Amino acid sequence: MANPSLQDIKGIGPKMLEQFLELRISSIEDLFYYFPNRYDHYEMKPLHELQHEEKVTIVGQVILEPVLQFYQKKKSRLVVSIKVDGAVVKGVLFNRAFAKKHFVVGETVTVSGKWDQHRLQITIDQYKKGTMDEQSPISPIYPLKGNLKNAQIVKVMSNALEQSIQEIDELLPEEFLANYRLPDRQTALRTIHFPENFKLLKHAKRRFIYEELLIFQLKMQLLRKKHKESTLGNAKTIDRDKVEQFIHTLPFPLTNAQTRSLKEILHDLKSPYRMNRLLQGDVGSGKTAIAIISLYATITAGKQVAFMVPTEILAEQHEQSLIDFLPKDVNIERLTGSIKGKKRKEIQAKLSNGACDVIIGTHALIQDDIQFHDLGYVIIDEQHRFGVNQRNALKDKGLLTDILFMTATPIPRTLSITAFGDMDVSKIDEMPKGRLPVETYWVKHNMLNRVLSFIYNEVKKGAQAYVVCPLIEESDKLDIQNALDLYVQLKEILDQKASVGLMHGRLSNEEKEQVMNDFTHNRIQILVSTTVVEVGVNVPNATVMMIHDADRFGLSQLHQLRGRVGRGHKQSYCILVADPKGDTGKERMRIMTETTDGFELAEKDLELRGPGDIFGVKQSGVPEFRLADLVHDYRALETARNDATDIVQNKRWNEPDFQPLKSYVQSHFTLESDLLN
Repeated sequence: MANPSLQDIKGIGPKMLEQFLELRISSIEDLFYYFPNRYDHYEMKPLHELQHEEKVTIVGQVILEPVLQFYQKKKSRLVVSIKVDGAVVKGVLFNRAFAKKHFVVGETVTVSGKWDQHRLQITIDQYKKGTMDEQSPISPIYPLKGNLKNAQIVKVMSNALEQSIQEIDELLPEEFLANYRLPDRQTALRTIHFPENFKLLKHAKRRFIYEELLIFQLKMQLLRKKHKESTLGNAKTIDRDKVEQFIHTLPFPLTNAQTRSLKEILHDLKSPYRMNRLLQGDVGSGKTAIAIISLYATITAGKQVAFMVPTEILAEQHEQSLIDFLPKDVNIERLTGSIKGKKRKEIQAKLSNGACDVIIGTHALIQDDIQFHDLGYVIIDEQHRFGVNQRNALKDKGLLTDILFMTATPIPRTLSITAFGDMDVSKIDEMPKGRLPVETYWVKHNMLNRVLSFIYNEVKKGAQAYVVCPLIEESDKLDIQNALDLYVQLKEILDQKASVGLMHGRLSNEEKEQVMNDFTHNRIQILVSTTVVEVGVNVPNATVMMIHDADRFGLSQLHQLRGRVGRGHKQSYCILVADPKGDTGKERMRIMTETTDGFELAEKDLELRGPGDIFGVKQSGVPEFRLADLVHDYRALETARNDATDIVQNKRWNEPDFQPLKSYVQSHFTLESDLLN
């Protein structure tokens, strides 16, 4: 594509050019890809066909002098009486007093706005004299910023299409256009800005949804290729016999899903490429067991392993698991922020001279003074809790270190394709045999006393319970008050028959750690908390999770909380206390009581809330697309990924039909040129 300047387009002067630059429009291509975010459709229908609260367009005659009323400071209400189909419709305009002179008795007007069927009233947002132009029934509405008006963008876009559309080259190969029945790029651009009808508009959108998903997936595949090609020479010689013997010593058989995931991880460890893998599995699915087997395999190859977790209490718990399962000759150390002085220096020395095989710890592992003898494998638990720089700092402490990220947050398939497109993903989607599913109940607030009595009965049997209140960001005081009220209620009911603990956002990290420690060691039987109880904390004795105002949480968060119980051999319960007002809240409660499958819940959560809000995913780099919607366009996403994989793996860049796509990728991404050969 030739590159004429934006200033060459009729209607764009210096001032408008500045405004376009603020919208990140600096080229003709940027302008063409500044798509409308909605369309006004001025389709005339008889009054009896208009739907209540929909946006409609009507044509009629002004029959009375408009009435203008002022109220409060500078606020106004203008009422126009319009005769339509033999009936009188009231047209209302707010804060547009100047419009009174535009509505002249006896003249025909076209008005658009929200329709109130019950009052025969339209709240007008657009109007014009006379009847409307039937030739342009669909009008583009663009996202606006600053002083730019929609009419200005429409005019400029029309001029740009007329002047420069011929300079827009096709990106997609003819084969893709034919196979998916997509319009060519020039036709699709004309249509998306000035559609003749909704059928053609749908096809234009389909083309650009596929195009942006394909380009994104190409970027992901090229990053993956770069990652693999830049990390040769990392193969580990694992002692297979020792690993097999170790697996047989475990007190439980591996599930099929665990076996499959372990096979994928061991294959990566033995390969000459650096592993960059995400292990995702539901709460209690046995991710830690796979991590332990794979780290033991690395130790048999003579390499050191670092296991990073977000909190000290998790570090302690994982250390205990390692001690319980690994052979006694494996040297295990724990390093957290609270370990200082002589003990810290001893651990540092063991790491640097190779005496320590496995180090488990918090972000203390990435301090500059921590040096390894031969770090070969890094495991990062609850990976979304760490920033990218923290993760890289640990990875870079070894030479071509293999890295495994673990998460107990089930991530929907569509999101894992996008957010983790440059990683390999292993999924444990099967629960160990014999594990009792947590029974989940939804009750209204008026049953709270019965729920508290149930908790008391469980505690009498020797069990423990969590009581969680939602974190309402706007009101820290309200959060603590909710928790305090429940805390006081429980203290009164129990009357010193059990210990009740309280944890809220104003406690220091040390105080929070102490409270969780007391709960872990059964010095506290009931824990009331305003914060989400730490993901991964393992208290097998806890059998009840009561969630207050449960409708304030998303499905994935509710499932995470439910996963804090059911970790022992006793039957466990999750009680959702909520009076949801809206349908979405009621639907969440219903879904929670019907399924314990975290992946199914994550898909439902994606449908109900959209990708941006899913627990833990905002930090994972989910991209923002112009048109694509990860929920509704998942088929296009999978098609685009398959096509991108085919292009990169089979080097289809070199085919003549793929040259425009290759040029586009080269000019828009910072990539080494040899990646495209």
